[in-house]
Amino acid sequence: MSRIGKNPITIAEGASVTHEGSIITVKGKLGELTQDIDPSVSVKIDDNIITFTRESDHKDHRSKHGLYRALVANMIEGVTKGYSKKLELRGVGYRAATQGQNLDISTGYSHNIVFDIPTEIKVVAETEKGKAPIITISGCDKQLVGAVAARIRAERKPEPYKGKGIRYVDEYVRKKAGKTAAS
Repeated sequence: MSRIGKNPITIAEGASVTHEGSIITVKGKLGELTQDIDPSVSVKIDDNIITFTRESDHKDHRSKHGLYRALVANMIEGVTKGYSKKLELRGVGYRAATQGQNLDISTGYSHNIVFDIPTEIKVVAETEKGKAPIITISGCDKQLVGAVAARIRAERKPEPYKGKGIRYVDEYVRKKAGKTAAS
């Protein structure tokens, strides 16, 4: 039994949900998201409550039951509150700057790396003297925000000896001991 799939979703203030065929559309102040729902999961919208039911207890149907409930709940939260991730650039000379929908980062390579950011995502690069530059990625689509953050982080992952690289602000990087001289 899917405990997640059984939980009803309360539609937040400022969000509107429509269900046409197998497509659910969620609109809010931060944007509009759509999701295609598998036919094995049925959706029922009453007043401000959305419930999901599955047609059988088959393993595939059980997994999709919880999946679509979680996706729609994330869509509602995304269009009302939004999602954001913060990345920190640790290293001497590491810099970040934004120009429109482009993010330009300098992380110790011989050239700067330029990322084309999707239009649904907003990226802000903050640089304070004496502190590591911070890149804030925000938007209404949880999956897209996470994917863009992961793509930027993958360009220079934090290394375990000095801790240099691009990391999430709340990420802990375990440091290794370096080589010791033979005596």
